[in-house]
Amino acid sequence: MPLACITGGSLGFGRALTEALAGDGWELVVDARHLGPLREVARPRVRTVAGDIQDPEHRAALARAVGERLDLLVLNAGTLGPSPLPTVERLALDDLRQTLETNVVAQAALLQGLLPALRAARGAIVGLSSDAAREPYATWGAYGGSKAALDQLLNVLGAEESDLAVYAFDPGDMRTAMHQAAFPGEDISDRPLPSESVAPLRHLLALRPESGRYRVADLVGEQAR
Repeated sequence: MPLACITGGSLGFGRALTEALAGDGWELVVDARHLGPLREVARPRVRTVAGDIQDPEHRAALARAVGERLDLLVLNAGTLGPSPLPTVERLALDDLRQTLETNVVAQAALLQGLLPALRAARGAIVGLSSDAAREPYATWGAYGGSKAALDQLLNVLGAEESDLAVYAFDPGDMRTAMHQAAFPGEDISDRPLPSESVAPLRHLLALRPESGRYRVADLVGEQAR
């Protein structure tokens, strides 16, 4: 039975993916910062570990829960940064540091801790990306910059680890609490539910193409052909 570790698995895309993989018979190790929502995803084959990926002790707990083999790591946990989103001129440097620490440095630390288990299973790594990593959206400097850095970190890791599949996955706009925080007071009900981005990711994992960056819009087009 394959094993996946999903960070930030209690809400949004992480929760939708957790529920889908659990339904497929995967074993899962899922983390989140808030215990209440995390308890809601717990079930016989879903082990939950509450904590923040910035915390070295929490990352060590995840590694212990995973054990010696890991088929899939999904780096879904992250932060938007300050809300409302400020311009670069008004971006507090402490907020920028915190965003980079969460979305890049903590991700790298978790990867380092879980690479032996991923190598043992010739597994796959998925890092949640964003079009803000590529497009110059006003006020998205901290988040977009952090996702661009994560994309390149994964790009380099894919070149270094030829036995692993390493993907930066752009799920597109989704109706999530993080997306709402980016647009406070606005109606985002026209955005797709996170569950709509799960099937394209499962398609990507089933195909297991070469490591790289993949957008949900392109994967949906492939599924339709």
